[in-house]
Amino acid sequence: MKDYLVRGMSLDGFVKAVAIRSTEMVRRAAGIHGTSPNATAALGRALTACSMMGNSQKVEGGSMTLQIRGGGPIGTITCVSDAEGNVRGCVTEPRVPLAEKYPGKLDVGATVGTDGTLTVIRDLQMKEPYIGTTKLVSGEIGDDVTAYFAHSEQTPTACGLGVLVDRDQSVRVAGGYLLQLLPGAPDEVIDTLEKGIQKAGAVTAMLDAGLTPEDILGQVCGELGVTFLETAEVGYKCYCSRERVTRALISLGREELTEIRQEGKTFPVECQFCDKTYAFTPEDIAALLEKI
Repeated sequence: MKDYLVRGMSLDGFVKAVAIRSTEMVRRAAGIHGTSPNATAALGRALTACSMMGNSQKVEGGSMTLQIRGGGPIGTITCVSDAEGNVRGCVTEPRVPLAEKYPGKLDVGATVGTDGTLTVIRDLQMKEPYIGTTKLVSGEIGDDVTAYFAHSEQTPTACGLGVLVDRDQSVRVAGGYLLQLLPGAPDEVIDTLEKGIQKAGAVTAMLDAGLTPEDILGQVCGELGVTFLETAEVGYKCYCSRERVTRALISLGREELTEIRQEGKTFPVECQFCDKTYAFTPEDIAALLEKI
């Protein structure tokens, strides 16, 4: 089953809602980076959130970067989404040790850490990107995304994220939802939404029971009801190319490229986001030096 997200609105028009099935993109990321269960859960949650946030921009050629630095053993989590919601991501340390809140429940907060920040960089194809940063709340990522919207974009938000890692360390299900109140929403709407979220329960439990993104929005919106506006297929997608890697090598400068050429060996460059490796022979490096 392919991953997709669905956008909707509560019937009263006060709540914007999006939900996503991100199982395949998280599986792909885990396969590329060889992540341990805790790293899979942390990176998977970040990719899921980034996809929903990136898709909301609706700027052709735009992108959104989500970066989390919490001081935990996983180091930095970096995810990038295009305007459609296709994502790519990486972590500093993919093989972090197992940490559980209790048997069978991964402790993502301990893996990410709480002594740090969540940063969002929105490239809206303008002269300068928009950059917003907030302190981490719990390291669980969903809570931190909620806090980011409240503090940096002044938008009351509820974010639920989940990645269920099976006993064989494979990704069983992954997904999430993002609910945002529009200006003027009365207290009754907030109360109803809170009840719906509480009654719906964990994202992973809903997905594991076979619920679709549409079903999830129906559950969390509860008595408010929901009308669906858009469905978009999303996935793990990297935009690396030999041309881009070439430009990156040129940016190293003449001195460093000269040292690489003098070693007389093929120089491999691995993409940090996917499993592609670009090989540059001494002759290729010499050609780059000529360009400089």
